[in-house]
Amino acid sequence: MILQDMDLIDVWSDSDPIRRMRVTFPVSSMTGAASSSAVYFEVEPGDHIGTHTDSAEEIVVVLGGCGEGIVGEDTCPLAAGGLTLIPAGVPHDVRNTGTEPLRVLGFFSSATVVSVFDDPLAPIGRRVAGTPRPEEQPAAVPTPSR
Repeated sequence: MILQDMDLIDVWSDSDPIRRMRVTFPVSSMTGAASSSAVYFEVEPGDHIGTHTDSAEEIVVVLGGCGEGIVGEDTCPLAAGGLTLIPAGVPHDVRNTGTEPLRVLGFFSSATVVSVFDDPLAPIGRRVAGTPRPEEQPAAVPTPSR
């Protein structure tokens, strides 16, 4: 799979004109992953993705552009080739401070990820997003041994 060829979903905020991104989850429980997932997103210059928490630890790899990551109370520079660790449950945001699109690939330690944003996401109109949870399967009933 080639990231730049993937269909990305436009996400924005009705209350914050600079909260915009294009995003997709190329790997998750919905694509057959058992214990990890990946998100790919692009942020235009001057925009940010919005403060949120994720249910799983995330490692962020910057593929292109530059910006800053806000993780809890810390701010760190983001540049192509750089890595950032975001612990599960810690509020974070990504801002593009450069002049070209910021391209980011994030890896999660779970095949399902629930993200809770401070502000509803458009076009879905909800604060909660993420990889869809797989359908629950009925528990297998053990056969009694004789």
